Amino acid sequence: MARPNNPRTRSRKRRSAARAAGEQARTAAPVARPPRRERQGERPHPPWYPLPLSELLILVGAIATVIGLGRGEGGHAVVIAGIGAVALGTIEVTLREHLGGYRSHTLILALLPAVALHTCVILLLATFTRVPRAVQLGLLPLDVGVFALCFKLLRARFIQAQHRRSLAG
Repeated sequence: MARPNNPRTRSRKRRSAARAAGEQARTAAPVARPPRRERQGERPHPPWYPLPLSELLILVGAIATVIGLGRGEGGHAVVIAGIGAVALGTIEVTLREHLGGYRSHTLILALLPAVALHTCVILLLATFTRVPRAVQLGLLPLDVGVFALCFKLLRARFIQAQHRRSLAG
């Protein structure tokens, strides 16, 4: 059965209209776009610069995750270790880029402490009792407060680092 998006099955009238619209768009005056801010220089180097340790950690973690998923029920520990390695490598790269003023990762970095706090409180409570849903909902304002505070601090830090980077470049 022919798909409707296939150019061979469309009518000539529709194809001609599409061509005319494309030609009209090409001959129209270019739309003025706001200038895109260019990043200064290259990505900040880690202390272990020649060795791509974070990238290797992400690669090994991805491989371990695939292997653990392939094992089925017996691979839970390998999957958790693989996801942990990927997360650790990714967090290191995003934190280095953010604190170096290269690229803003404010949202993800501010979300991490809120998720960690929520997880720790729930796991701590779960060791002693069954955690009711009301407790999880009650933690939501605390999570939002931690996220907002971290977001404000991280955003200010990035703007400061970006300013220093632009002065140095």
